[in-house]
Amino acid sequence: MARRSRTKTPIAEQDPAIRKSNFDEVCLGYTIEEGQAEAIRCLQCKNAPCVTSCPVMIDIPGFILSIKEGDMQEAVDILGKYTNLPAICGRVCPQEKQCEQVCKLGMNKNFEPVAIGKLERLVADWALENQAFSKHIQNNEPKNGRIAVIGSGPSGLTVAGDLAKRNYEVIVYEALHDSGGVLIYGIPEFRLPKRIVKKEIEKIEALGVTIETNVVVGKTITMDEIIDEFDACYISVGAGAPNFMEIPGTALNGVYSSSEYLTRINLMHSYEFPKYDTPMKRSNHVVVVGGGNVAMDAARSAKRLGAEHVSIVYRRSLEELPARIEEYHHSVEEDIDYHWLTNPIEYINNGAGELKGVKCVKMELDEPDESGRRRPVPIKNSEFIIEADTVIEAIGQGSNKVLLTTFPELKLTKWGYIEADPKTGTTSIPGVFAGGDIVTGAATVILAMGAGKVAAVEIDRYVRGKKNTPVTTKSLRKDKR
Repeated sequence: MARRSRTKTPIAEQDPAIRKSNFDEVCLGYTIEEGQAEAIRCLQCKNAPCVTSCPVMIDIPGFILSIKEGDMQEAVDILGKYTNLPAICGRVCPQEKQCEQVCKLGMNKNFEPVAIGKLERLVADWALENQAFSKHIQNNEPKNGRIAVIGSGPSGLTVAGDLAKRNYEVIVYEALHDSGGVLIYGIPEFRLPKRIVKKEIEKIEALGVTIETNVVVGKTITMDEIIDEFDACYISVGAGAPNFMEIPGTALNGVYSSSEYLTRINLMHSYEFPKYDTPMKRSNHVVVVGGGNVAMDAARSAKRLGAEHVSIVYRRSLEELPARIEEYHHSVEEDIDYHWLTNPIEYINNGAGELKGVKCVKMELDEPDESGRRRPVPIKNSEFIIEADTVIEAIGQGSNKVLLTTFPELKLTKWGYIEADPKTGTTSIPGVFAGGDIVTGAATVILAMGAGKVAAVEIDRYVRGKKNTPVTTKSLRKDKR
């Protein structure tokens, strides 16, 4: 038996000096031989904590054992029982804060945890390359019901796939011209290639799911129409409305929200100009405000678009940085600079309505705030200016209001998100379920998927129960009023 390595099996990546000028994927993935070498490291725990730490409860020891034994189809089948988007999760899921964080091998200070995410990607990519998908046989039996899913992001795709497997007719309505939600408009090509997203979506459509794009629920079709025509619906419209700091100079040319900046690059393909006639402004000095994965994506995208100098301004320290540590390391390798314990207080006008600099103040950490992190407070007389012709604010997003403003019966939280039971996805309207960022606020892809899996079970239970009672969804809604 091969000796168990103390460290993760190395994985190939593009050289930083080359990749910082292209949008090709940074991580190149394991070969099967490398994956088997990594799979040997798994302890095959009987009560595996990695499983309970996974929002979709994947049988992690099971699929890793299949890799070790060289049975890739079996590994595909195991993953397919739990996740509809393994090639996506294997790339963007924060495994280091979930399954890998509790890996028993990694609990030994002399060993690194098993590279669970990289192994998931290996299996998923092998399946896509070999068309070796987990088997789901469509039958000719009458459908159990009709379900509408509003939004084609990770939560919506998950609930759609799971309900199709339960023999439901599922129609997904997407407001944009392409399906995938944040997977398409929010995450750059170098981290999540669009071809991978499209292939994963094609797998879900192959289950019988219909996706209709350019449909804005609340405008193109109303919630009243959906409630009349479907047995239940699932709202997963995300949280893509940009937040701004609202400091002086916010209206200057050159100040972007991360939502706009990344959508122009990703959904509108400005990174492929001139193949696509949607160019981005050419920037020389870019400042990105924020410390999450979105800030990393924006900064690294700006560097690839040709910016001479890109820096991230974050009001806390590296220790509090919410972004994935892998993304941080990649950004440093790509010559992204950091201003720690720093906060913008004004955007400076060049006299012609354009940005020429960012006035900042140094911060220090005080007592913890409501998030549990130490609260940053300004240091007097510590102001300084960073030269910039472009600022990208990556400080979070709010709820999408288009649907919510046209459906006032739906109960919202004080923050403007849909109030839904996290254990079921049920909302204040019977037959209407919700999950993902529109419920939690901006979170991770895998958490949104977890919400979709939970809701699929509850929607199935709800529809089956409703068909055994004379009360209709519409009358239940009227009772609620």
